[in-house]
Parts: sequence; C-alpha cells; structure tokens
Amino acid sequence: MEHQENTVAEDKRDQEPLADELATDGQDPLNDTAADDADGDEMAASESELSVDAQLALLQEELEKARDQALRSQADAQNAQRRAEQDVEKARKFALERFCSELLPVVDNLERALEAIDGDDPALKSITEGVELTLKSFVDALRKFQIEQLDPVGEPFDPQHHQAMSMIENPDAEPNTVLAVMQKGYTLNGRLVRPAMVMVSKAPTAE
Repeated sequence: MEHQENTVAEDKRDQEPLADELATDGQDPLNDTAADDADGDEMAASESELSVDAQLALLQEELEKARDQALRSQADAQNAQRRAEQDVEKARKFALERFCSELLPVVDNLERALEAIDGDDPALKSITEGVELTLKSFVDALRKFQIEQLDPVGEPFDPQHHQAMSMIENPDAEPNTVLAVMQKGYTLNGRLVRPAMVMVSKAPTAE
C-alpha cells in the first residue's frame, strides 16, 4: 500500500514541472491556432488586395492602349478622307485644264477671224456678227469655269503672266509697258494656264 502511494506521488511530481513549464511560457495551443488562422486571413486579404490592384492596373493599361488605337484609327480615317478630297480636287482641276487647253485654240481662231474680216464690208456684216456672237459665247462659257482672259495692253510687263515676244522703242510709252498682245493669256482659278504673248516697249537709245 505504501508502495502505491509513493508511485502516485512520484507521478504527480513528474507532471508538476510540465504544467509549470506551460504556465511559465504562457502559451495556449488553442490560442496559437487562432492566431495562425488570423495571420493567414490577413495574408490572404493582402494578397487579394494586391491581385485586385494588379487587375485594375492591367485594365487601365488595356484601356489606354484601346484609346490610343482608336485615336490612331480616327486620324488615319481623317487622313484618308483628306487625301481622297485632294485627289478629287486634282482630278477636277486636271479635267478643267484639259477642257481649257482644248477650247483655247478655238477662241484664238475666232479672234483671228474677226481681225481678218473687213468690218466695213456690208456683205460681211452678218458673218462678222455671227463670229462675234460665237466668240462671246465661248468666252462666257470659259468664265463660268473661272477661266479668265489676260489682255494686258497698256499694263506694265509682268514676267509671271506675260511672255515678251519683242521689245520696241517707243518714246510715248513708259519702258516695259505692253504695247500689243499677239495672243491672249488665260488663268484658271487665278492660276496661270497660258501666258499672254506680248510686245513690250523699251526706252529709245540715246543718240
């Protein structure tokens, strides 16, 4: 009996240090598990927050790329439209230039015919009137397409619009004045199509 009591006492003494050690450390296994779970939740929340931020940044980047692409596409469309309009305008001007170049010789011939007809001959009066009317119709048609005549008699010589065929001494005219027009010039929308062929005055030579 005494032996059993001694054994129980020894077991009790062996358990006391373990309890004292646990009490000294102040650790509770249940509390440790709860703390670990809380730390895990915080890490998961932090990782989730980082993931959302990364996704937002990626979406923002994709949005900027899409916006840049849309602006580029819009600019390309505007440039294409501008080029198409320029091509149409060039084609229109080219067609008018061809029309003008084909029509001008007809006008020149009508003007030469009027110069050759004797206006004092009654027999040629009806012919003269017919040619004059035809010439006027042609000139009016040219004006409708912004084709204007250059008839610079008495004007200062302009190398941008006139082509000097000869220089003539004339004491009654200022030097470099157009004395006569051998062939009229023409402009299309203000741009020179054909220069006027002219005779220009020059100062008399000193004796």
